[in-house]
Amino acid sequence: MSEDAPGRDELRSMLVGYRISAALSVAAELGLADQLAGGPRTAADLATAVSADPDVLHRLLRALSTVGIFAAHADGSFALTPLGEGLRSDVAGSLRPLGRTLQDPAVWSAWGHLGHSVRTGANAFEALHGMEIWAHRQAHPEHNAIFNDNMAAHSALVADAVANAVDFSTWSSVVDVGGGRGILLEAVLGRHPHLTGVVFDRPHALPLSPTAGVPASVASRWATASGSFFDAVPAADAYLLKYILHDWPDDRCVDILRSCRRTLSRGGAVLVVEALLGDPAYEIETAFADLNMLVLPGGRERSEQEYAALFGAAGLELTAVIPTGTRMSVLEARGQTA
Repeated sequence: MSEDAPGRDELRSMLVGYRISAALSVAAELGLADQLAGGPRTAADLATAVSADPDVLHRLLRALSTVGIFAAHADGSFALTPLGEGLRSDVAGSLRPLGRTLQDPAVWSAWGHLGHSVRTGANAFEALHGMEIWAHRQAHPEHNAIFNDNMAAHSALVADAVANAVDFSTWSSVVDVGGGRGILLEAVLGRHPHLTGVVFDRPHALPLSPTAGVPASVASRWATASGSFFDAVPAADAYLLKYILHDWPDDRCVDILRSCRRTLSRGGAVLVVEALLGDPAYEIETAFADLNMLVLPGGRERSEQEYAALFGAAGLELTAVIPTGTRMSVLEARGQTA
């Protein structure tokens, strides 16, 4: 069969796509986009700044220029492109933390174990490393910090959209369950000044204070609490769970939802913020995110119907699916009435 048979180039690009991921991850780790934010620089100049080999750094920059991250100039310098701007640390929703997560050898190698998961149904990370990814991150604070940076950056992309999409007017308190640094809670409190809120997470994941620059009017209504959402969560009128349930298998999701159901105020709601399988606008991204959940934490992405089933098993009822104008939807669940 001819090498240039229909689709071969496209298929070849897919097969070697990991090379681009690896190159982007190194560029993110070295902070090359930050270094180029002020204008073009040569590889030799950059190599001194980031402690890299000049020749090999030139080869990395050249390769990433072919996919539009950098622009190669005739004088030998390289410049940042609009696409590459997303790797800067100082832009909203920066993807630099996402790139840096691949610098964790345990994460990178787990994807190489995908076949084990497909054959057995087991979580690749745990099968390969003998522990859950959460235990690994807790044991490696440097990788946990990058993961938290990535979650905060993702929250920054959708927080305002969620805060604007949901009607919080009938509630007075909200808990951001597994909320990490509390970016989503800050947006909700900023948009709805009548609310008080709590970020609830494991002690090692909680922030010491609100994000720098948060208005005093938000900080005064912001608090933290620590614990396990499998056991209990603070009482509230509304619970926010962004990117939480997709981390876990069905039975553990039901445990989390039951914790919320037990302390949910009368007339309150559980607000699950997730991407939904079956959304044609994000079909590819969500389908491969589903494999990522299989490989790393052992969870899965789900459809609206699958989330409704989880709610039902926890004594809740799906009452609304609220679009946010982003990849994320808000699934509103309330206590079952019958």
